[in-house]
Amino acid sequence: MRKTILMAVLTAAPMLSCANNGPAEEAWTLNTIADARSGIATPVDVDPPGDSPGDMFVFDQPLLNEAKETIGSNSGYCVRTLPGQFSECQWTLTMADGTITVAGREAETGTSLIPIIGGTGTYEGASGVLTTTPNGDRTFTQVLTLLKPKK
Repeated sequence: MRKTILMAVLTAAPMLSCANNGPAEEAWTLNTIADARSGIATPVDVDPPGDSPGDMFVFDQPLLNEAKETIGSNSGYCVRTLPGQFSECQWTLTMADGTITVAGREAETGTSLIPIIGGTGTYEGASGVLTTTPNGDRTFTQVLTLLKPKK
């Protein structure tokens, strides 16, 4: 009897976890440019000297729209995890209508996909992904695909 009940619970569990009883989500895109050419960009080198695990990079830089006008700031930090290849990063895009915070693994080169972990103001309850691509001129194109619960 106990085995039958356990099997029934285990069989039903996947169906229960797939149920969506909350409000539908609204998807939208926000395009920004992080400008690393100005603002604060401070490396923190820990032993051993040079590019090594635990090194940090702290930044507070202008956030631009597609017309390259300042719309806020792009502030955060990265901790080197795999020298020359990856860092674990967290940063916040701050704009007049709220903030969006992202955190995840960023590649040294190429495009990285970073999870959106939350927001405030207009972006309260936001989730999704930020796609960041270096442009070769110390700017980064950031495309945020946001999922925001409809209220």
